[in-house]
This record gives sequence, structure tokens and C-alpha cells, in this order.
Amino acid sequence: MNILPSDTKIDFIGKRYITFVLSAIIILGSLGMLVTKGLNYGIDFTGGTLVEIKVTPSTPDLGNLRTGLNGLELGSVSLQEFGAADDLLIRVPEQEGDADVQTAALQTLKTYLNGQFETVDYRRVEFVGPQVGEELKKQGMYAVLFSILGMLVYIWFRFEWQFSAAAIVALLHDSIATIGLFALTQMEFNLSTVAAILMIAGYSINDTVVVFDRIRENLRKFKKMPIFDLLNNSINQTLSRTLMTSITTLLALIALWTFGGEVIRGFVNALIFGIIIGTYSSVFVASPILTFLNIRRGAISGDKNPEEDGKVEA
Repeated sequence: MNILPSDTKIDFIGKRYITFVLSAIIILGSLGMLVTKGLNYGIDFTGGTLVEIKVTPSTPDLGNLRTGLNGLELGSVSLQEFGAADDLLIRVPEQEGDADVQTAALQTLKTYLNGQFETVDYRRVEFVGPQVGEELKKQGMYAVLFSILGMLVYIWFRFEWQFSAAAIVALLHDSIATIGLFALTQMEFNLSTVAAILMIAGYSINDTVVVFDRIRENLRKFKKMPIFDLLNNSINQTLSRTLMTSITTLLALIALWTFGGEVIRGFVNALIFGIIIGTYSSVFVASPILTFLNIRRGAISGDKNPEEDGKVEA
């Protein structure tokens, strides 16, 4: 099934410098946000206590409530609506001391909240110690790095080093852009976000492999076609499949965003952005980079004498 005409001939490679500038702006902006604003780490990474409550009356005064919470001498307590005006999420930083001190802090918080509302429904109470948080942060970083490394090794063995180098750039592009989104919006960055980044990397590399596979097939088939034309043809031939996969995945994610609730909203936000940026990088980043990497037709096609064909015509 094609959602685009079979004779589509969009000049993706001709626009490579424009998209490279756009990608550079995205990457530099993401790194700038990461340095200046940083990430809003969740309880998973920072340690502390997270409390979700539903209250009556349904329109609490958040300003007065924040003032009262920060007057409890529990540190900088964070308060935000969690989907509805009467559904609140409270983060209490880690207290100095043992588990009894954390329990006492939670009891102080509950006493204050019970005195402010007619009814308080405690829907969720989570506690993570600082050592556990640091360990989770380290393991999350290792998970991302080793997963990306494994994907790159796979690309290296399946294709040639030029394709692996292009895939490296595309994966870094997608991962940095996603992290930059969280730095810009200050959405909570937690373990589910790490899982989302891994899924985005997998989706992006899958899209890239499909395009690379067609490029390799065309390199074997068209010995004399200029490389720019060959790359454009390959991208256009796989464009319907790329768009169809992205659209159907986005439809599922939009349904999950609409009906899944606030608990997974950050996870789904990351995936929606990642699908879009991953599709973009497969077409406008990974493939155009091959024009600078000196692909040899003989090495790609597996001919006994690769010197006969020489380098791809530019």
C-alpha cells in the first residue's frame, strides 16, 4: 500500500544543507537548554517522597497551599496539578536522617493537608532514597549508552562503516533532541523517560535500516547512477513505508496520550516527539551524510574486483 504516488521524486539530498543547519540548531539548542536549565529529575533520580492526592473542595488555592507547604521546614516542596484541578502532585525532598525521619516528614505533610481540605484521598505515596536515586541514574545512563552501542555494532556488521557512521550521527541527533525537549519544557525526567529514549533509538534505527537497505540494493543495481540521484531514489522509494509506519504509530500514541492519564503523559510525550524526530533524521540526516563518506560501489556489491567500478559518481 502506497500513500504517495509511485513516481514521487522529492529532492531530499538537494536540501541537505538546509536540513543540516536545522539539525545543528536543534542540537545546539538542546545542549544549551541542558546546560542552562538542566533536567527536572523525578524522585527516581533525586531521592525523596512523592505524594499524589485528590482533594475536596475541587478548586484549591495553589498559591496559599505552596506557601503553607514551604513553611513546614521540609525543604523546597514542589506542588503541581496532575491532570485535574483537584488532583495534586507533591514532591518532598530527601530529609537528612534515617527512615524514621522520612516517615516523620510524611506524617507532618499529611497532618497539614488534612487540616486544609474537607477530604484528602492519598492515591500514591512513593519514597526513593538518595543512594538508590544515584544508582538508578547511573544505570539509566548505561542502559542508553550500551543499547545505542549494540545498535551501531549491528549496523556495522550488516552494512559498511559508512552506514554505521551515518547511523551514529542520526541516533545522537534523536537522543540529544529528545533530552533537549525535556530540558526546555521541564517535564519530569524519570525512569520511564529513559525507557522512552531507548524506544526512540530503536524506532529511529529501524527506519534508518529500511532506507539503508534500499540504498545498498540500488548501489548494486545501478552501477553508473550519480550518488545524489541514487540516494534520492532510495529515499523516495521507501517514503510511503516510512510515513505509514510513523502515522500508525502516532495514532496509537495519541490515543494513549488522550486516555492514558497523567502518570504516563511524560512517557508518551517523549515517544510522540521521538517518532517525529526519528522519521526526520532517517530521511534528512542519516542518508544525506552518506554523500560525504566516499561509498565504493565494489565494496557494497561484493564484487571480486571492487576497483573496476571505483568510487560512486558524485
